[in-house]
Amino acid sequence: MHDERRRVEERVERLHHQRVKPAIHAATVPFEVEAWQAPGEPVSFAQAAAAPYAPFAMDTPWGPPWGTTWFRMRGQVPADFAGRRVEAVIDLGFVGDWPGNQAEALVHRTDGTPLKAVNPLNQYVPIANPAVGGEEIHYLVEAASNPDILANDFAGPTPLGDVLTAGDRPLYTFRRADIAVLDEEVWHLDLDLQVLRELMLELGEHDPRRHEIMHALDRAMDLLDLDDISGSAAGVRTALKPVLSKPAHASAHILSGVGHAHIDSAWLWPIRETKRKTSRTFSNVTSLAEEYEEFVFACSQAQQYEWVRDNYPHVWARIQESVKKGQWAPVGGMWVEADGNLPGGEALARQLIHGKRFFIEHFGVETKGVWLPDSFGYTAAYPQLARLAGNEWFLTQKISWNQTNKFPHHTFWWEGIDGTRIFTHFPPVDTYNARFSGEEMARAVRNYQEKGGATRSLAPFGWGDGGGGPTREIMERARRLKDLEGSAKVEIEHPDAFFAKARAEYPDAPVWVGELYLELHRATYTSQARTKQGNRRSEHRLREAELWATTATLHAPGYSYPYEKLDRLWKTVLLHQFHDILPGSSIAWVHREAEAEYARVAGELEELTAEAVAALGAGEARVFNTSPFDRAEVLRTAEGAPVYVEVPAGGSAPQAHAEPPRPVTVDGTVLDNGLVRVRVADDGTLSSVLDLRANREVLADSGNLLRLHTDLPNYWDAWDIDKHYQNRYTDLRDADSVTVVEADPLLAAIRVERSFGKGSRITQTITVRAGSPRIDIETDIDWHETEKILKAAFPVDLRAPHSSAEIQFGHVQRPTHTNTSWEAARFEVSGHRWVHIGEPGYGVAVVNDSTYGHDVSRTVREDGGTTTTVRLSLVRAPRVPDPGADQGRHRFTYSLLPGASIADAVAEGYALNLPLRVARAAGAPAPVVSADGEGLTVEAVKLADDRSGDVVVRLYESRGGRAQGVLRPGFPLAGAQETDLLERPLRDAEVDAGGAGGAVSVTLRPFQILTLRLRRAGVS
Repeated sequence: MHDERRRVEERVERLHHQRVKPAIHAATVPFEVEAWQAPGEPVSFAQAAAAPYAPFAMDTPWGPPWGTTWFRMRGQVPADFAGRRVEAVIDLGFVGDWPGNQAEALVHRTDGTPLKAVNPLNQYVPIANPAVGGEEIHYLVEAASNPDILANDFAGPTPLGDVLTAGDRPLYTFRRADIAVLDEEVWHLDLDLQVLRELMLELGEHDPRRHEIMHALDRAMDLLDLDDISGSAAGVRTALKPVLSKPAHASAHILSGVGHAHIDSAWLWPIRETKRKTSRTFSNVTSLAEEYEEFVFACSQAQQYEWVRDNYPHVWARIQESVKKGQWAPVGGMWVEADGNLPGGEALARQLIHGKRFFIEHFGVETKGVWLPDSFGYTAAYPQLARLAGNEWFLTQKISWNQTNKFPHHTFWWEGIDGTRIFTHFPPVDTYNARFSGEEMARAVRNYQEKGGATRSLAPFGWGDGGGGPTREIMERARRLKDLEGSAKVEIEHPDAFFAKARAEYPDAPVWVGELYLELHRATYTSQARTKQGNRRSEHRLREAELWATTATLHAPGYSYPYEKLDRLWKTVLLHQFHDILPGSSIAWVHREAEAEYARVAGELEELTAEAVAALGAGEARVFNTSPFDRAEVLRTAEGAPVYVEVPAGGSAPQAHAEPPRPVTVDGTVLDNGLVRVRVADDGTLSSVLDLRANREVLADSGNLLRLHTDLPNYWDAWDIDKHYQNRYTDLRDADSVTVVEADPLLAAIRVERSFGKGSRITQTITVRAGSPRIDIETDIDWHETEKILKAAFPVDLRAPHSSAEIQFGHVQRPTHTNTSWEAARFEVSGHRWVHIGEPGYGVAVVNDSTYGHDVSRTVREDGGTTTTVRLSLVRAPRVPDPGADQGRHRFTYSLLPGASIADAVAEGYALNLPLRVARAAGAPAPVVSADGEGLTVEAVKLADDRSGDVVVRLYESRGGRAQGVLRPGFPLAGAQETDLLERPLRDAEVDAGGAGGAVSVTLRPFQILTLRLRRAGVS
């Protein structure tokens, strides 16, 4: 037989695209259209309905960037459309095929009820099936003219990312608004051809099935009447039925399909637009559920549900009904799909707490898994946190984006830093926006790493990132692929059902231990430094407000714990931990608003904390310590004078001089406090740091060396830092001035000023305090560079085999060598408040108050010694998607801590991030709780969310070893229970009734998290 593949394939492609597709909506009549441009921000339906409209013609430009245009459409179903399937077809002038980053619209009835959204891949709105001739159709269409931010494919910056800079030139040209007949036979033929043609092209050229499909398609095209596509479609479909009816092989891979619509809570659009995106997508999804009874849609992010509940009650009611029917599956159990590395430990716990509670309260559904397909790597604390929240499984997809190494599993047990394991999967289809194309089906089978051990994988299907969701075309593909020879089989089902089946058939799945590090998007640890700083400050201010509000509740009669305010503020912070806000990968508008929100949150939390402290009564000036560790340190009084104080963990003490330690001396530019001797060189670097306790020079070369690197990644500017950034740099060694600015016996400081680049300036104040080996470097940057990254280096004379970096509720160790490609790929990593390096008997920590990105490297010197260098990533300057990213002022502090153990790093990390608070208060209320036992670290103290008056304490083991001790309440204790994260009892805790008020015995394995619910005596 002659090889005629090329002729047949080209024939089928042309007939399909040029003749069949245009015949799907062959009979049409236009709507009469009027338009009204809403001024400024979006308006309510009532305002739009009452607005003055003007006639609007097709092919007319409309829509300034970020504008809203309302269209009033009137039409009548023609008499000859009666008895047929009729729908509205609307083309706003869509560009490309991405629903989420361009024009979108929500279609309403005239009474304000949302019907359905339209986007490039979902342009229809059902009218009737069958239709009645003469029926009047009236719509009000809210159309958003959102710009395509990435239209130039990262070639350069765009001003379109902020309404303040985007201009007002119309972006789109309205092309079509018709009442149309859907020719169902032609529509189904289109889908038959899609599925068969794509399957054929994915099969091997020697596969008999490929040739069978090819010849069937060729014969079927002979039956297609080019002058009567509609009339001949049924015959063509009959001819194709045999090849569409052959069942899949018994061993065919199974794709468990679940509908999905990834909606970034902000990214290339502001939060205000996401609120509308949810209404559009969820309207489409609930409409699709009415057409396809087998449809199941998985949707995460409780925050988005709350937006719909508050703003679109009709859509909310439809969601609730779909949940009852089992067609809508709340998943994920988090407030938003947060970044997987940067939120603090308590914040990640609250993500799970608030998300799970929302779904339980509003749907009676307790989610069973964590759904995080798109975050940029995942902390090794997740398995324990997920299980403590009552979850059984974890889903991600993003690790497939690895730049260097292919992850070895798709289904596995993920083991966290404490030993907790959770059943984990990431889809081999390699997307969370699947549409069941032939290429996707083949890719899923080809990629699947568990062949021979398991037979199924998950496929989230539907258009996403900016929403859109599943379409009827995708559902039809799924029906055809349910059992089709040559293809994997598609089963649409709830994610819980998939995970139950996957675990049952693969209980001995392999184990991956530690973090899921994404070998890409490493710059998200640094981009948009002010956003990251706002998050860090907010997390610690929330801790502070909760602790002192709890203290006031216990000791100040008449004080009322601010449940509602704290709940609202937590949710604001959790929202901004979304995986394109906190990582710094959103447009300028998003980060401008984020900074404003963080400032508002800071103001409200300062007010709440001040109110709680004031409720304790007026009195002498006292110092309040929110840290879980006792503090003895120098602080400044309200008048600016330094004073040395000692304050217990979680308690307060008078602002009076404690017995001062050895004073600080200043000799030229040498600062000495008897613990460390710091020498500042003429170029402003640290030329020497001598640890006087160990009689050991800490530095192997200039410390606090600022290095400015060229930083232009290959593609994703705000997201990526590619390894070649290391090859081009300038060391900032030209200091404008090096000046001693303070020489008090309790505190001495040297200020270094530099100017460089495009008008940028850095002022650093290097401070040594009495009684502390910590060397603080307060940094003020006026930053005007572009496509650069600034790093601060500390080359330490240590042979450290690994670095330790704080993560949520513990720390991870990473090798300092690059023996394998896995280690070499970790050239930029994340950490929270500290990084520690050490060799037996000695260690050094670098502590920070708002920095996350860093790198650690190791070299051997000519003298045979080893230099281990820790470098903090301070600030970047990408231009896409925000051309002004990080420009302007930045103020933060990082510190060098010589002679530090892990325990020292933990304590100083808390101290730097939780400054002592000075306020006037009466007396010294006992700390709410105190933990006695090495490694026992209190992370949160609050009142129980159920308003029972119980005190909830979350603590963990922070050193990486076993911990044993007691938790002592500062109030009479009636009983204690261990709970899950949602404060639900797990078991009674062991209470020792001896002593004042009793105590709770605590034993923790390394990095174990424990939540205790303490019942107060006399409170019912």
